[in-house]
Amino acid sequence: MSDTRSRNTGPRRWIADLSMGARFAVTGGREGWARTLLTAVGVGLGVALLLIAAAVPNMLQSRQSRDEARATVSSGELARAADTLVVGSANTTYHNDDVYGRVLRADGPKAPTPPGVSELLRPGEMVVSPALAKLLASSGGKLLKERLAYKIVGTIGDEGLLGPSELAYYAGSDTITTENGGVRIDKFGNPYGISLDALLTLLVVIACVVLLLPVAVFIGTAVRFGGERRDRRLAALRLVGADARMARRIASGEALTGSLLGLLAGGAFFLIGRQRIGSVALWDVSVFPSDVRPGAALTALIVLGVPASAVGVTLLALRGVTIEPLGVVRHSGVRRRRLWWRLLVAAAGLALLLPFLGGIDDNSDGDVATYQVAAGTVLLLVGVTTVLPWLVEAVVTRCGGGPVPWQLAIRRLQLSSGSAARTVSGVTIAVAGAIAVQMLFAGSASSYRIDINQDPDRAQMYADLTVDGHEQTRSAVARFRDTAGVTDAMGVTELVATKPGKSGGSAYVPTISISVADCDSLRELAHIGSCKNGSVFIAKPSNGFYDSYIPARGEEITLGQDGNGEPAGRGRVWTVPATAKTVQAITDPMGRSPAGVLATPGALDTSHIGSVQAEILLRLDSGVSDAEELVRNTAARISPVMHVGTLRDTGYSKRYANIKLALFIGATAVLLLIGASLVVATLEQLRERRRLLSVLVAFGTRRATLGWSVLWQTAVPVTLGLALAVAGGLGLGAVLLAMAGAPLAVDWTALAAMVGIGAGMILLVTLLSMGPLWRMMRPDGLRTE
Repeated sequence: MSDTRSRNTGPRRWIADLSMGARFAVTGGREGWARTLLTAVGVGLGVALLLIAAAVPNMLQSRQSRDEARATVSSGELARAADTLVVGSANTTYHNDDVYGRVLRADGPKAPTPPGVSELLRPGEMVVSPALAKLLASSGGKLLKERLAYKIVGTIGDEGLLGPSELAYYAGSDTITTENGGVRIDKFGNPYGISLDALLTLLVVIACVVLLLPVAVFIGTAVRFGGERRDRRLAALRLVGADARMARRIASGEALTGSLLGLLAGGAFFLIGRQRIGSVALWDVSVFPSDVRPGAALTALIVLGVPASAVGVTLLALRGVTIEPLGVVRHSGVRRRRLWWRLLVAAAGLALLLPFLGGIDDNSDGDVATYQVAAGTVLLLVGVTTVLPWLVEAVVTRCGGGPVPWQLAIRRLQLSSGSAARTVSGVTIAVAGAIAVQMLFAGSASSYRIDINQDPDRAQMYADLTVDGHEQTRSAVARFRDTAGVTDAMGVTELVATKPGKSGGSAYVPTISISVADCDSLRELAHIGSCKNGSVFIAKPSNGFYDSYIPARGEEITLGQDGNGEPAGRGRVWTVPATAKTVQAITDPMGRSPAGVLATPGALDTSHIGSVQAEILLRLDSGVSDAEELVRNTAARISPVMHVGTLRDTGYSKRYANIKLALFIGATAVLLLIGASLVVATLEQLRERRRLLSVLVAFGTRRATLGWSVLWQTAVPVTLGLALAVAGGLGLGAVLLAMAGAPLAVDWTALAAMVGIGAGMILLVTLLSMGPLWRMMRPDGLRTE
């Protein structure tokens, strides 16, 4: 007796039962293959996205490494040598696309070359990225080709680009110097790393949880495809002598086979997507296929975790089902779901987050805090999802009556509310997480918003350049005024001065700001009243506060010196005229209050001072569509290193903006996965009901009635799921804002948009399922094998 029992429970018996389940998965005829294929595709989609997510750290690290490798950071005042290079930033923008550019002048034959560039460039030569070469060769790049008037002699290698779609170039120049905007270096690279603060770390952690949790939920749903047919098959096995434990092992073998096939499918999807990823750019961000390398530890976790989860979900699902030789007890009645343990899951997540409600500390143990925050968020979102089956069951059991399509839908939900809830659980958790993340981003935006305070109504663009004197500024202004699309231009030459007689030292020497321009331009800086060439004004700050020195009439100052009293150029002494008029400064279009000395060119000659700064403001004709591009073309002809930008009143930290951009890209991928998964899940449910649909049609039920019943059957759990997602998302968002120390704020417009996207996705999936639904209503659906 004991020998028989040991044979039934030993390793050999386990292997035999698992093998039988595997054979059922792949040899069950057309029905078995359809069920296994749906499971493999569903799991494969989730695995592919998990592998991509596992590759994100390598993608980010590779991009950052290439960005740092091509950086130009000067390590002090380098003397000209055979191995030095002068580099000037020549970044530009073309039709809202950023173009990375650098102009180079080698000091000697041993000068370093940028990553991806094999040879030194002669003046007038240029190497470009493949994407930029394609743009310049197209008709859409005509204006940019005029701006980059260099001879293309090669392309930049992958090691010198952030991604395959990046627009970048390096150009040789014989005019760039350290006095007109260049910097001398002896190597490329930036040894200084950038770390995230506590709040940005919180944003990254929450974003990852929100994006990946719906994937895990869907994988758990996919392994339960065909659950009703599987239970009936296991009942048949009980009839021929299998016990309950053997039935569970056979079910585990079937789920394990489906998950392993899903792993293979996911690997294939990942490899296909990896090869195609180089041709895809989202929000101007792209990656090389070689960057998409999942980490070994994360890959092993996916490979081992997915089959283990499949078996665990299957065994958990069978706990609520009693499989007897003559049928499945589930068909005779369903035990009411309990709410208390579902609320405990959310309560456990809240307990993990409670220690951080006072704010995230930058000095806390980062690893422990990260894991604890991630675990708490996961439990809160899972708690929201686990409440959904209870909520759907509680609502549909109280529904009755109404039109025939409504009754058909409600009766179906009453019989299998769990499968309906599982179908929309991914949408529920995604919308809840999206609402929470949106609240966190909205609440923390003020911490990373940069108040530029520029006035786009008074001027739309600006340009700045290092020049030798105001005459160059005036020449640049004239060329901008002759540019099509420019209605007006004003230019100011800015320099600094100090009190004479200082030779440096540890004591701080206050600087004096001096602005040189014609009378019309000076009126944009202060209330000067009457003015003529030769006038000088002493501008007092508009707010009564100024951290630099304002000289008095008749006082001598030294032009062209920095705040330590060291010569910044060919410094010379200049006396503020006794006739200088004291005026009130006003905020210029750039958002600055130019307090200090305002002088006309006739009063102050800047040609013998050295390098000074030209600031030019431009007003554009809104009727000229390419006015901005024409302005940038003019700027490139004046100097390739002239910086040109558009005026705006606010901006955001680059790291904050990059994280937000990455979240949008990830959300797009998750939405695509959810849409594909819902199509697969809907097809699986229709396949399960094919015979029932054919019977209803055979008894005279109209197809329109069945179509509306499918729509109602989807709409009820979706509505409940979205309502639960809004409540859960608002709750989680409030907790996250408390952790971030930010005030409670809800963007109701964005919230409505997220709910609308979730509802629209369900509606679209339902419409896509109408075609298969009509085909399954044919009388031949009554045939069986």
